[in-house]
Amino acid sequence: MTAAGAGPARSTRDRILDAATELFYSHGIRAVSADKIIERAGITKVTFYRHFRTKDTLVVAYLERQAAWERSAIDGVREAVGDAEAFRRFAASVGAEACRPGFRGCSFINAAAEYADPDSPVRKVVAEHRAWYRKTFAAMVGQLGVADAERAADELMMLRDGAMVSGYLDEPSRVGGALERAIFAVIDGGRTAGSGR
Repeated sequence: MTAAGAGPARSTRDRILDAATELFYSHGIRAVSADKIIERAGITKVTFYRHFRTKDTLVVAYLERQAAWERSAIDGVREAVGDAEAFRRFAASVGAEACRPGFRGCSFINAAAEYADPDSPVRKVVAEHRAWYRKTFAAMVGQLGVADAERAADELMMLRDGAMVSGYLDEPSRVGGALERAIFAVIDGGRTAGSGR
């Protein structure tokens, strides 16, 4: 992100999303009112509602922006260094994120916990992003010779979720290394099973 005062000015929509991202992640979605976001963004209510008709519309936009960032980062690393190294960097990035001050786990898991209805627009965004992760993990392990890529992808999703929760609840400095070891245990096990050994 561009530092304050540097580069092009942020659009009003981006300023609202920036404020919402900070507040939603730090305090929880339900705990943050539209008024708090309006105050943090330095805008009027009319301006806020011109960009986002409801708070839930803003929550969906917040999650979609986070999803786009994560997808772009993972796709970029895969293209640059290949899937094995991409898994290593993914584990390292989860570990680094867990050690960041103010880490509160996964934005998508947190949002799902606050929106119980699986048919809500918020839960649909969460489900779509998780489906993207599974599909991407399956493609990655398939490239690495894992026979049952779908099963391995399910296991990797559980590891990812567990790492995010563990980083919030336990000792964050151990998360990256533990996640990398677990990812490659799944990959190595899938290769062995596929080879008939």
